[in-house]
Amino acid sequence: MSVLAPARAGAPAPVPEARRRGRRPSTMGGTLAVHGLLLLFALLAIAPVLLIVLNSFKTTPAIFADPFGLPDRETFSVAGYERVFERGNFAANYRNSLVVTVGTTALTLVLSTLAAFALVEYKVRLAPVLAAFFTIGIMLPIRLGTVPILKLVVSWRLMDTLTALVLVYTAMSVPLAVALMMTYFRAVPTDLKDAGRIDGAGELRTLRLTLPLVRPGLAAVASVTMLPVWNDLWFPLILAPSPEHQTVTLGVQQFVGQFLNDYPALLAALTLGAVPLIVLFTVFSRQFIQGLSQGIGR
Repeated sequence: MSVLAPARAGAPAPVPEARRRGRRPSTMGGTLAVHGLLLLFALLAIAPVLLIVLNSFKTTPAIFADPFGLPDRETFSVAGYERVFERGNFAANYRNSLVVTVGTTALTLVLSTLAAFALVEYKVRLAPVLAAFFTIGIMLPIRLGTVPILKLVVSWRLMDTLTALVLVYTAMSVPLAVALMMTYFRAVPTDLKDAGRIDGAGELRTLRLTLPLVRPGLAAVASVTMLPVWNDLWFPLILAPSPEHQTVTLGVQQFVGQFLNDYPALLAALTLGAVPLIVLFTVFSRQFIQGLSQGIGR
C-alpha cells in the first residue's frame, strides 16, 4: 500500500508553502529596499526646509554655534520675524498672492471646463485642430513670449496690476487644464447626457449634470494651477514690480537682497515664503495624485 494516497475528487488542492507564508522573501526585500530609498529621498528633501525653519527661531550666534540644534531657552528668538514684518511688506504680499492665485484658479477652472466639454461633445471639424492648439500650448513655455506679453499688457494699460498676472497665469494654465478635463469628460456615460437632453435640459444644465462625475479632474486642475502660480517669480518681477503689487515670492527675493547679513530675518523671510507652498501641496497632494492618476488611466 502506497504511503501517498491519491487526492480524492473534489478535495481542495494543497496550498504551497510559499503561499501559506505570504510573500516571497525576495519580494519582501525589494519592497523594503524601495521604501527605504523613498524614505531617504523624503528626508533629503525635508531636511533643508526643516533646518531653515528651526534656525529662523534662533539668535545669530546660536545659528553659527549649533546650526543643527533645536532652539532652547537661551537661543530661542522671534526677533527675525519681528524685523521681517516691521521692514517688509509681507501682509500685502500675502494678500496679492492670494488674490492672484484664487483668481487664476477660478478662471482656469471655468474656461477649461467649458472648453473641454465643448471639444468632447460637439463633433465639428475644428475640434481636433483646437485640441492640437491646446497640446502645443502645453509643450511651449509661455516665458518664450515674455516680450510680446509685455507689449500687450502695456497696450491694454494693465502694467503693474494684479489683473495682468491673473490673465497671464490663466493663459499659461488653460492648455494643460483643458487636456486633463477632456480625459474626464470622455469617461462620462453618454446615457446620462442624453437623458438630460431628452428631459429638456440645455447644454449648461447638461454640463452641470456631469460635473459631479468629473470632480477629481477639477481638483487636479486646481492643484496643478495653484502651486506654480504661487511660486512664480518671473512674471511678478516683470509685470507687477511695485511694492503694493508684489507677491510673496517677489517680496521674499527682494527682502533677501536687502538683509543678506541679518541671518534670523533672512531665514524668517525664507520660512514665510516656503510655508504657504508646503501647506498648499500638503492639502491638495491627495487630489493632485488621484486626479492625475485617474485621468491617465482613462
